[in-house]
Amino acid sequence: MYIVAIGWLYVALMMAITEHNVVAGVATFLLYGAGPVALVLYIMGTPGRRQRRKAEEARAERAREEENAGHGESGPR
Repeated sequence: MYIVAIGWLYVALMMAITEHNVVAGVATFLLYGAGPVALVLYIMGTPGRRQRRKAEEARAERAREEENAGHGESGPR
């Protein structure tokens, strides 16, 4: 996936270089290159972020359960 993004940025950079002035070149690169690539990478990364968040929540829940189980066994009777 990243190779496609790199290729797209390269093409957008080449388009920007051929513009007649700097402002047009920067606008071309941002609007045809960096903006769309950032948006696509963000959208494509959503499932991975969701999985990492759920895994972290599950890890935290297991740690809380282990902590509570440990306190219950070692308490005075």
